[in-house]
Amino acid sequence: MSHIITVANQKGGVGKTTTVVNLGAALAERGHRILLVDMDPQGGLSLSMGVESYLLDKTVYQVLTDGKTKLQDVIVQVREKIFLAPANIDLSAAEMELVSAIAREYILRDSLEPVLHLYDFVLIDTPPSLGILTINALVAAKWVIIPLQCEYLAFRALRILLEIIQKVKAKLNRGLRILGILPTMYDSRVIHSKEVLDEIHSIFGPLVFETVVKKSVKFAEAPVAKMPLLEYAPQHDGAEAYRKLAEEVLNGIQGKPKG
Repeated sequence: MSHIITVANQKGGVGKTTTVVNLGAALAERGHRILLVDMDPQGGLSLSMGVESYLLDKTVYQVLTDGKTKLQDVIVQVREKIFLAPANIDLSAAEMELVSAIAREYILRDSLEPVLHLYDFVLIDTPPSLGILTINALVAAKWVIIPLQCEYLAFRALRILLEIIQKVKAKLNRGLRILGILPTMYDSRVIHSKEVLDEIHSIFGPLVFETVVKKSVKFAEAPVAKMPLLEYAPQHDGAEAYRKLAEEVLNGIQGKPKG
């Protein structure tokens, strides 16, 4: 059975792509076959995995829009046990082109169906918006991980995302569940970070992962090297954090309590 996890937050710069890349790498380390799906027109996930997606003739964009390209036609292997469905700036046009498409919210879900048996986990990266691309990713998924930067403005924006998730669950995907909220970019030297983290735990309690991803320049260096952090600096605290997150994810989808 393939577990489909969408990583979403309409606020940019909170660690969505970093989470997809490194959670995927951590799960692959445990022997799972992973499909990464890039649903962000910026193509950060693709570039982080070493795929120059702007050179490709076919990407997720064609899968969503032309009615002929199959997802299996664009998937490339990027590491042992890790595969990628890439995206580039062409995908930005999909928001407009899908406006009149029949059942437009279900296109990604239906495109994934023929390949799910090949992978243990499908991790979907999303753009910093709540448009049709993110909705497609939420409709396709069973689980949602929400990276949340430990800053007040990022915390305030969470309410809107939670409302959208509830609407998608009510009208389009009744099986959708929040797997957890992941605190990211935490800086223990800053009082504000500590206050926001305490408030996240106070309000959302068991929904919050125990894993906390600390701020580090290594997270910026790894994509330049076109590697997951687990490959670029395998002993780094950030790499260990995503290994811990992988364990929490496995426990979560098996119904085991966090901790």
